[in-house]
Amino acid sequence: MTGKLQVFPQTRLRRLRRAPFIRDLVRETSLDIKDLIYPVFVVETPAGETDIASMPGIRRWSLDNLTRHLTGAVELGISAVAIFPVIDPALKSVDGREAFNSKGLVPRAVARLKKEFPDLGLITDVALDPYTSHGQDGIVDDSGYILNDITVDALARQALVQAEAGADIVAPSDMMDGRVGLIRRALEERGHSNTMILSYAAKYASAFYSPFRDAVGSAAALGKADKKTYQMDPANSDEALREVALDISEGADMVMVKPGLPYLDIIRRVKETFDVPVLAYNVSGEYAMVKAAAHAGFIDEKSCVLESLLAFRRAGADGILTYHALDAARWMTT
Repeated sequence: MTGKLQVFPQTRLRRLRRAPFIRDLVRETSLDIKDLIYPVFVVETPAGETDIASMPGIRRWSLDNLTRHLTGAVELGISAVAIFPVIDPALKSVDGREAFNSKGLVPRAVARLKKEFPDLGLITDVALDPYTSHGQDGIVDDSGYILNDITVDALARQALVQAEAGADIVAPSDMMDGRVGLIRRALEERGHSNTMILSYAAKYASAFYSPFRDAVGSAAALGKADKKTYQMDPANSDEALREVALDISEGADMVMVKPGLPYLDIIRRVKETFDVPVLAYNVSGEYAMVKAAAHAGFIDEKSCVLESLLAFRRAGADGILTYHALDAARWMTT
């Protein structure tokens, strides 16, 4: 402009966004297939195999067919799976004793998969809710209140059975007090010092779990009851740090924050406070919402999924359990 001093911005951040090469060069966060853990549901027989209506694209697998299914997952680069059982209602009981049956569904699944895929990481869920007739994660008293210490004893037995079957990581998801310490002691005493513990250290009493409960068959048993006496209040953040601190002190190798996307602030606080491996669970309700919106044409599924997974990494998650794992792996390799 004639007669006037032209003032330009001293710093133009848009210069670093001008072209793909520079955006790639200065990108702060990366997402890789190795960051993904694929949750799978296993049933006893092919007759029990069904699609999960509330989780489009996800299926309950018999062990034979799960083995075939995971061949493709391994070929895509998936390096770890989390196993969740769908237990025959006839085997469920008030005390969930089927959870520590050494010949039960999960130990057999672990042994089979470890034989078929020796390098595939196997994570097993340590919790009683798939096995209890009331759908709670523990053993209840006459009033329906979860008895903490007797439940922890059962969880330690369950974890030990899973470790002896060949699980690489046992993952207590129950939120009972003191369970990590007792599980660690049981593993050490039986010679499983290399078995890792992934503690669901900050697991909230969330409304986002409903499709999962349908998938494992605990929703009907739970009915209108809830899990608020042991899972965390969604309003609390500082409490999550106390939970994580306790589990690390008891021997947890890794910690989980669950759910995922509504709790990115918790992931960030945990990572910055403790600097330990932190995993996030991109839970069933989050998955179902994306699938429903994509099916309706409201969003682009690929873009939204990859953006969401990147958000977990940006928040500080080292690994992500996600039902999108296979799709995301395909998208990242094409």
